[in-house]
Amino acid sequence: MPCERASMWAPYRHIGSVAQPLLYWLATAIAVALVFSVVMLGQTVEAPEPQMGSIVGTVTDVSGDTVPNATVVLKGPDTNDCRTVVTNDQGFFEFHGVKSGTPYYININAKDLSDWTSPVVTVEPGQFKILTDIQLRIPMSRTTVVVTQTSEEVATEQVKIEEKQRVFGIIPNIYVVYDPNPEPLTTKLKFRLALKVATDPITAVGIAILSGAQQAGDTPNYGQGGQGFAKRFGANAADGFTDIMIGGAILPSLLHQDPRYFYQGTGTNKSRTRHAVLNPFVCKGDNGKWQPNYSSLGGDLASSAISNAYYPRSNRGAGLVLGNFAIDTAERVASSLAQEFILGRFTRKPRDSK
Repeated sequence: MPCERASMWAPYRHIGSVAQPLLYWLATAIAVALVFSVVMLGQTVEAPEPQMGSIVGTVTDVSGDTVPNATVVLKGPDTNDCRTVVTNDQGFFEFHGVKSGTPYYININAKDLSDWTSPVVTVEPGQFKILTDIQLRIPMSRTTVVVTQTSEEVATEQVKIEEKQRVFGIIPNIYVVYDPNPEPLTTKLKFRLALKVATDPITAVGIAILSGAQQAGDTPNYGQGGQGFAKRFGANAADGFTDIMIGGAILPSLLHQDPRYFYQGTGTNKSRTRHAVLNPFVCKGDNGKWQPNYSSLGGDLASSAISNAYYPRSNRGAGLVLGNFAIDTAERVASSLAQEFILGRFTRKPRDSK
């Protein structure tokens, strides 16, 4: 019987059955170690940094001239991402190492010029971005002009109102002040008011009515007829003109007094009556203080004295002067009372029509 041929691995066959599990686990451990090493190696390899960009530009003014020494600020969304440069002598600025894909704003300011802020600026990787149309304008300034009127200008405006005051819209009522805070009159305005009253057509009508009443009473002794009426009209016109010019313009200018009646309008009837009755004797000075009314009294007395020059001889003398002076003073008291209680209600003033 032939002999069986022995294998060279025969002595080790019993090892395979035992070592196979060990070899399997060893191979698995080696594979795991290799994978872990690859993973760890991948984690230690840094990703390449993103490529940066640049932003440059030139700052000019509205005339096209460059603006040196302007402050240029680059601001990103991160508060820490902020850089500042100053333009050179040619108005040029530049920022390098600007993050790509990041929205930036550029703010520029310079002395005596308005600030300029760009829209959103974003650069691509490696981009060299040039900003254009950077133009700083002259700032819009708000100027407040305060117009202050002088005392004379205010007084002139007040006089313009007084010149339009008329009882029933017809009879001039110029020498009455309804404004609670009137300005003192200048010499020019005092003469202006006096001439306005003296030359008003209604004044002539009043003189004619007075002359007609004197004609009926045959006084002064000018006689009757047209000639007598004409003499009375002329005498009354002269009386009124000298009285208004002396008592309403000349003496008030020299003595710095106000010839107008200051309407009270409030308070008790007693206080208003007292105010009106005292008006011919007490007036307001240009300094705003009450004082003896030398202007009014002096005007009446001077006008009465001058009337001796053109009245009939039979009417001249001290009696004429004192008589006319008393009549003029009584008329002023009556006029003041009428102003305080009656005429003010019927006087049409410019502000009433507003």
